[in-house]
Amino acid sequence: MLRSFLIGLVAGQRGITPLAVIATATRRDEIAPDLPLQKLMLNPVIAAGTVAFAAAEMAGDKMKTAPDRTVPIGLAVRGITAAYAGAALAPRDKRVLGAAIAVGAAFASSYAGLAARKWGMRRYGQTATGFVEDAVVFGSGLAIANPSLFAKKG
Repeated sequence: MLRSFLIGLVAGQRGITPLAVIATATRRDEIAPDLPLQKLMLNPVIAAGTVAFAAAEMAGDKMKTAPDRTVPIGLAVRGITAAYAGAALAPRDKRVLGAAIAVGAAFASSYAGLAARKWGMRRYGQTATGFVEDAVVFGSGLAIANPSLFAKKG
């Protein structure tokens, strides 16, 4: 359930990143494609599309016109992707709980992350703080969904 909580924290910062890292984990056999529509992520075009959308979201975040992550549509996207990723990372018999934990974490981290980002932007600007946040979010998401990428090899 820890992975579900952690992916929820990721979703609170970037709404599409959870789908991209779940697609990567599915293609790498880190997680079984058991959820509805998850087998689609085995398709290289679909998997690449999730990564492209995550990259587009990260690029859009640097624009002055980017809305706060706490606007209703932003929270809705974060809730949906957190639920899906949280369920995918939870034990099979605890998928609903994993989804709920991820959604709660996503909503809480959306507000906390926005406050932290606004604090950082006053000192370092929108672009610099956005790139740091992207690196932390993408790296964390990748590690949460694909732990063998970071495991010590023998």
